[in-house]
Amino acid sequence: MASIVECSVHPVVLFTIVDSFERRQDQHARVIGTLLGTNVLGAVEITNCFCVPHNESEDEVAVDIEFAKNMFDLHKKVNPAESIVGWYATGHGITEHSVLIHEYYSRECNNPVHLTINTSLSNQEMAMKAWLGNTMGVPGATQGVVFTPVSFKLVSHEPERVALDTLIQGKSPTTKTVDIFSDLNHVGRACYKLKEMLSAVISYVDNVLVSS
Repeated sequence: MASIVECSVHPVVLFTIVDSFERRQDQHARVIGTLLGTNVLGAVEITNCFCVPHNESEDEVAVDIEFAKNMFDLHKKVNPAESIVGWYATGHGITEHSVLIHEYYSRECNNPVHLTINTSLSNQEMAMKAWLGNTMGVPGATQGVVFTPVSFKLVSHEPERVALDTLIQGKSPTTKTVDIFSDLNHVGRACYKLKEMLSAVISYVDNVLVSS
């Protein structure tokens, strides 16, 4: 079983999680769901997700496993390259029910990643953390699961970056409409960024030559 060496998350995953939280029923304090993506030699890339209905109280938690399996089968028909890599939950962090839910996902994939999203927007920030569950205890006796944090990074493909840039333009409450750049404008902006990077490289090489 390969250990997780790095974890990356795409923006569409975060948008989907926030959307599922906003659409939750009033009696539910949080939402959970399945994370989809790839795991290549311990490098996990989370590219998609879907919400899974559940009910929980102080004493118990019930997850609609049949729904989760049916949704995953449908996703596999659309994108066979994606597999289950873990699960997510909104809230401040690990709860007493996290171990039970993690046990289910441990049967669906090796080393499932648990992603927590704090949607309370404390300090105007949406805190995110990634966790791995490690088994501890005496072999052959009672064992438990301890969640340890794992570093992760946000990554995006170029089309995702274009969409994010457009969304950022509309973050001001006074902005009613946002102009979408044409293909030619995107090419111009890309060329400008390339020129800046080339200038930085040339400046670095010139400094090296002068110092030598």
